[in-house]
Amino acid sequence: MLIGKPGAATTGVAAASPDKISVRGRDLARDLMGRVTFTELFFLAAAGRSPTEEQRFFLDLALVAIAEHGLTPSVQAARMTYAADPAALQGAVAAGVLGCGTVILGAADLCRALIDDVLARMSVSGSVEEAALAVAREFRAAGRPIPGYGHPLHKPVDPRAARMIELARERRVAGRSVEAAVALTGAVAEAWRKPLPMNVSMAIAATLRDADVPPALIRAVPILARTAGLIAHLIEEQETPIGFLLAARAEEAIAHTASLGAG
Repeated sequence: MLIGKPGAATTGVAAASPDKISVRGRDLARDLMGRVTFTELFFLAAAGRSPTEEQRFFLDLALVAIAEHGLTPSVQAARMTYAADPAALQGAVAAGVLGCGTVILGAADLCRALIDDVLARMSVSGSVEEAALAVAREFRAAGRPIPGYGHPLHKPVDPRAARMIELARERRVAGRSVEAAVALTGAVAEAWRKPLPMNVSMAIAATLRDADVPPALIRAVPILARTAGLIAHLIEEQETPIGFLLAARAEEAIAHTASLGAG
């Protein structure tokens, strides 16, 4: 039984035959292997066209920026899963990827939408600063955390965000999106009455948006980047296991409020 709309029975991403693999119309072996980077292949496959030099640079920069951040919850989930089943590397990677949500790692798409909102309001407010302040005040009044600002560890500056904005300016890519992100930094400080640093998710959204990277790729960047980091941790888990130790420490750290054997 078909559930939902059937859609067109077509795909333009790739096709394989006995003597050829085609990716977006390019011969994989002859046109792409040895000629493009993985980042360029990712952009081509997802967007259907080759990236510009700046798109490739800032997409690569974003992937490097968030590939690794230590023993995050997603990494711990992956390592404990691998400890339980060393034969299932793919399962351990999947366990970690499933932990890439909007609270940790996956806020770049929300940040892009926030930038869209600020820029859309400029036609009414007249300035990016006023538009940013209006958005920040709405989030504050509603008691909602604002995507892209604040970090539990990196204070007063997220070094990754600062570096991305710096490079966007150096390479003359910084435009209205970076301008909106910077304006939001001041607006958030005013609305919250304390400085909240721009974090890497906002920097990724702003720089990639100004580089005209498609929104779908901005959303996918954290997942692709962190997959590389997860694999690195799982390789280390093979050599220096800590998965069961993480589980044991968690058990020790949590107070149990129900007595054992209670009905």
